[in-house]
Amino acid sequence: MADQTAVQAPAKEAPKLQPPKKKKKWIKRLVILVAAVAVILFVLSRCMSGGIQSASGSYLPETAQVREMTVTVTGPGTVKPNDSYRATTLIKGEILTAPFEEGDTVNKDDVLFTIDASDVENAIKQARTGVEQAQLSVQSAQLNYDSLVRTRSDNAKDRQVKANASGAVTKVYVDPGDTVAAGTPIADILDRDNMKLEVPFHSVSAANFYVGQPASVTVSGTAEVLYGSITEIAATDSVGLGGTLVRNVTIAVQNPGALSDTSMGSAAVGDVTCAASGTFQYGERKQLIAKYSGELETLNLNEGDRVYKDQVVGEFKETKIQDQIDAAAIQLDNARLALRNAQDSLQRTEDSLEDYTITSPITGTVIEKNYKDGDNYDPSTASSTGSNAFLAVIYDMSRLTFDINVSEMDVVKVEVGQKVTFTADALDGQEFTGTVEKVNINGTTQNGNTSYPVTVAVDGDGSALADQGLLPGMGVSASIIVEEVGSVLSIPVDAVQRGNTVLVAGPGALDENGALTDFTKLESREVELGRNNDEFIEVLSGLEEGDTVFIQNNASSFMNAMMGM
Repeated sequence: MADQTAVQAPAKEAPKLQPPKKKKKWIKRLVILVAAVAVILFVLSRCMSGGIQSASGSYLPETAQVREMTVTVTGPGTVKPNDSYRATTLIKGEILTAPFEEGDTVNKDDVLFTIDASDVENAIKQARTGVEQAQLSVQSAQLNYDSLVRTRSDNAKDRQVKANASGAVTKVYVDPGDTVAAGTPIADILDRDNMKLEVPFHSVSAANFYVGQPASVTVSGTAEVLYGSITEIAATDSVGLGGTLVRNVTIAVQNPGALSDTSMGSAAVGDVTCAASGTFQYGERKQLIAKYSGELETLNLNEGDRVYKDQVVGEFKETKIQDQIDAAAIQLDNARLALRNAQDSLQRTEDSLEDYTITSPITGTVIEKNYKDGDNYDPSTASSTGSNAFLAVIYDMSRLTFDINVSEMDVVKVEVGQKVTFTADALDGQEFTGTVEKVNINGTTQNGNTSYPVTVAVDGDGSALADQGLLPGMGVSASIIVEEVGSVLSIPVDAVQRGNTVLVAGPGALDENGALTDFTKLESREVELGRNNDEFIEVLSGLEEGDTVFIQNNASSFMNAMMGM
């Protein structure tokens, strides 16, 4: 019996696994889940309602009202003077004078700088010598040609080579037996009978001298005084001893016999004496030119010989007259061409002398001076952007102007004479006025859009405006008044949507206080629009004065409201 009791004992635990108790627990869990879903749906409903109200706050109300409206075209610009000049030059040298300072007023054609022109002076002398030699060649070629067209007997004397001056033979170019064309140099003859002395005089005194004026010359080391006349006066000043400005003067005298190109002397013109002594030079060099073409049969010339004018020193063999005439014609053409080239070279060199005196092409105020007396200017080393990029800068401040770029859609509205208001970025609270002076039709196209520069003349004196703080280089924001519309019904430009529509309140959009509570109930209304400016646009129909329109504030969207919540 004890064993049976032990076997039956576990059967008493079976009621704990009965199905009815497990079914009640599942139902309880379902009820809890349904309740939780209901709570979530309730919270979401309240959140959605709050989100709509929050998003509605992102719409800004604006009232359609009558305003005084002006149609304008706007744009930025940069103030500039009426005119400007940046003094520069391609030449280099020492600056002799710069008679002005920053802040000074200079007039048109006033001298700003003079630069040492000693190099160009020497070039002018050489060019003049070249012209003189070319003129002599033309004269010789012309004489030769004229002589050849005469009879053979008349040409016989041209076969003789005669000295054209008295002096010493310094160089012989041909030998007997050479074939020589008319116009060919035969020998150089140095004229020692006349001497030249180039000495400096103070520029103030030399400015009153003239060519041909009598002068006296004193030979250094002796008490001998020679009398002559001025033959040349330098065109520009140079720096003499002690930094004074001097001008070289050339005086011609006859050689008493003892002077050479190593002798020195001083000079006086009236009671004005020279600033320093100089070295004598021989009067001139003459070149003996062949007047005949052919074989040189004889030539009795050697370097060092002394000859006299018209002395026969050689002779040509007689040739056929026509051959000589043909050769002489060619020689004459070549000589004339050489003369023209020499004259052109002289003219260019003389014209370059003007570059050494820099004048102002405008009347204005010096705002920048970068070089002074004694400075050396070299355009190859002057900075292209630094303070020494220009010798000086001058502004004509009689008035100020600026340009603004106007789009192709707006430029048709702009006309010369229209009024302009503008403010300067650097001058808070100040407004200036001006007038449209020019509408430039030379537009600039970029990314498919074309704009046109419009020039505005600022009202008032430029210097007075500068005293008020409006300076060249300042950035400005300008409005061109293209039309005075008057009093019209208008709304903000931002209120107009695609298709010329505006947002107005529909049923249920507003609360009892007139505040927007549900943006989803806003309605689009088509309106007829007129003229506009940057802020407002005219309403011709579709709204009445006092009507409210709504503008969506992009910075506070519905999504921002939801995320904020």
